[in-house]
Amino acid sequence: MVRPPWGKISVGYLMDIFTQAEILLRDAHYETWTWSGSTGPVTCFENAALMGFIHVFDTADTLLDIWRANQQGALTRHAGSLRGAGAKAWNVYSVFLTPDHDARRGREIERIEEDFSLTRKIARGSITTVDDVETALLPLLSLRSKPLLGASNFETRLRTRLRDIPPEAVTAFLNETTPADVARILGATS
Repeated sequence: MVRPPWGKISVGYLMDIFTQAEILLRDAHYETWTWSGSTGPVTCFENAALMGFIHVFDTADTLLDIWRANQQGALTRHAGSLRGAGAKAWNVYSVFLTPDHDARRGREIERIEEDFSLTRKIARGSITTVDDVETALLPLLSLRSKPLLGASNFETRLRTRLRDIPPEAVTAFLNETTPADVARILGATS
């Protein structure tokens, strides 16, 4: 369920955006905790390089009406920590999300990111799936790639990639020859 800013549960949406965002951030090695802001819960997050606050709104209109006040409230509440954060204080993010599919307000929500005052911003509407949450939070997540490994011959693939290295050195490497012997072979052929 979505926890809107006023603490009520919206039955229209089945996914808890706060929980999914927290799971993704923890998987990306952030510390997370919840703070009860003046307009509702806020998920706070921090790692060695940056920190931020996630605000979830029930509607696009509510997000657009109070995002500035929520940003200021989070900054005021955490001012002491921010002052002591050093360089990390330049990497503070405010994240504003809503499950609302209001197409006419969608571009307005995304335009929030163009406001460079106080914090960096991520603002998205139509957040209804885990993939939507992940896509919204991509700027905060580590780069990940999924290698496409099929049922192919590893040795053949490796030899193809190492075609600039002398074949005897590749064979020695693949046959578990000691690193010193591989280096000797490479040195003798160069």
